Amino acid sequence: MYKIFMLIALPALAIGWITYAIWIRKVREEEKKQPRPESQRLTKTKSEVSDWAKKMAAYQPPKRKKFGDEESQDQQKDNPNKPD
Repeated sequence: MYKIFMLIALPALAIGWITYAIWIRKVREEEKKQPRPESQRLTKTKSEVSDWAKKMAAYQPPKRKKFGDEESQDQQKDNPNKPD
């Protein structure tokens, strides 16, 4: 009795798993063909990133003072009447 059950159940189980795998594969292929809807959060994040990139492109770093310029300015502040 057990042998008969196994001779019927194992091939049926194998056929079932193969059928399931084929069906899942077709479902995944159909999902790949359809465009994914874009969420509001993703749209907002993309716009924020593009705004940030525009700001960074327009960014100008502050001018660095040269060492010699600082000394001459300090001397002028200390002695405003004395010419260089």
